[in-house]
Amino acid sequence: MDQTPHPPVTADVRARRPGPLKRLYLWVLHWAETPYGTPALAAISFAESSFFPIPPDVLQIALSISKPRRAFYYALVSAVASVAGSLLGWFIGFALWSTMGDLFTAYVPGLTQDRIDQVGRLYGDNAFLAIFCAAFSPIPYKVFTISAGVFSEFVSLPVLIAASLAGRSLRFLAVAAFIYLFGPRVKDLIDRYFELATLAFAVLLIGGFVVIKYLL
Repeated sequence: MDQTPHPPVTADVRARRPGPLKRLYLWVLHWAETPYGTPALAAISFAESSFFPIPPDVLQIALSISKPRRAFYYALVSAVASVAGSLLGWFIGFALWSTMGDLFTAYVPGLTQDRIDQVGRLYGDNAFLAIFCAAFSPIPYKVFTISAGVFSEFVSLPVLIAASLAGRSLRFLAVAAFIYLFGPRVKDLIDRYFELATLAFAVLLIGGFVVIKYLL
């Protein structure tokens, strides 16, 4: 019997383990390999509009690559479920924020009281354009859906739905068109450069807020 002691797990080995965000990303992605890919896409698109941190684009891409002829169908599923989820975000802001706001800011990435207040000022100027930009861009859409409920005096439900439908549809249809043009290379790039992509996402996030500020 081999009595050679095995070396302890080093810091380098631990560092190679995926972090919580990457593990969650992989969990989202695994649904593409199951019979429940489309329902999972709808559920994740719905949840991402109010609290879930991983954008549904990653699952939409994986599903579309496996069945390219359904790419625009998956875009439609993402858009409709995401807009439906915006109503949950609105309800959270309208009915729960005053009593449970601290809970959401503690556990929902990107959601802070300062950002809620900042979005409220944007809504006072042009609610439709602010929601449309957030729905289409990498800006955290959930911040805007929840803020719409907090500042419901500036954002009617028809405005929220119309702006969200326009922005989300354009975003997810753009993903479908991108897959149609470039195919499987899209997924390979995401798998290989996820950490870099999250850094780029953060840069775009900050830039998006600046752009909205000056557009309005």
